[in-house]
Amino acid sequence: MSLLLSDHSPPSRDIERHVAFDFLRATEMAALSALQWIGKGQKELADAAACDAIRGMFDLIDIRGEVTIGEGVKDESPGIFKGEKVGSWQESAPRFDIALDPIDGTTNVSKGMPNSLSCIAAAKVGDDGAGRLLDIPAFYMKKLAYPLAVREAWRADPKLPIDVDAPVADVIRVTARILGKEVRDVMVCVQDRPRNQPFVDEIRRTGAALRMIHDGDIAAALAPALRTSDIDLYMGIGGAPEAVLAAAGLRCLGGGMRAKIWPRDEAERQHLVNIGWGDRIDRQFLSRDLAGGDDILFVATGISSGPLLEGVRVSANVATTHSILMRTRSRTVRFVQAHHDLDQKTIHLRSTQTERTI
Repeated sequence: MSLLLSDHSPPSRDIERHVAFDFLRATEMAALSALQWIGKGQKELADAAACDAIRGMFDLIDIRGEVTIGEGVKDESPGIFKGEKVGSWQESAPRFDIALDPIDGTTNVSKGMPNSLSCIAAAKVGDDGAGRLLDIPAFYMKKLAYPLAVREAWRADPKLPIDVDAPVADVIRVTARILGKEVRDVMVCVQDRPRNQPFVDEIRRTGAALRMIHDGDIAAALAPALRTSDIDLYMGIGGAPEAVLAAAGLRCLGGGMRAKIWPRDEAERQHLVNIGWGDRIDRQFLSRDLAGGDDILFVATGISSGPLLEGVRVSANVATTHSILMRTRSRTVRFVQAHHDLDQKTIHLRSTQTERTI
């Protein structure tokens, strides 16, 4: 069945509602394509399989999409890159900025570890043609993600220390007060990297609960805003592209994020100055700064189980996928469980322009 929109398509002002499930199918196909590489120690091949499936799915969608935030440059993986055109690009098709990570947690996939997913964020381009997803020209950002209740408390009182540069202990204590918890019951998630050791040390000194992850910080940054999660805060230094994807998801959920560019060294700092970003190195970006506009959708499918989604499960000839789909316009959060008959299921691949069985 063709996925292209007909001449009787709904008005473009809410077009993201009607293409959302096509984006969801793209992350489902990426997860199913990556499944064969779990635990095989071949993260580049896993990423290539997921990219091929996403490109193939986009070939069937009637949009004019441009990848403004891709992946692959940071870890030299076979990614989908900035500037790539996706979709049919018919003249009447709606325009979208696309941010994606075919596999967030490629190392986790290659080692058979938990917490990997495929995700896409899309923001409808306005009539002015301006982009909505901010391309941060740096490798890393210092991040703080928090739930809706904390965001609303900060909006009511901007003097609260909800700030990436605030002492970690102050952030945890005010979060505990807002959420009606004891400090020891506040769960803080941090990516396990040497650069994040100062955060780990400070969290432990406060007595708060600590959960560390190896990879997959998009899911971890979204977790504080999910009703189904026991994570209250996410903090630490992680990828800049992942910050934008997480910001798009948080915009849909109602949670918040603060993020600040974290230059790796003086050479990167000077590069940012040279390209005109010197005045933004010390700026704190909010979720809306990173993912702007009011027409944003976010979809993700779990590959291996993590704090956001369960991974793909296979029993006999049926693969079960677990996905999330959400939009800023409605803030509806859909958890989608799908059962795929592997004897019948096919994936449209860009590389061959054919439907291939899994």
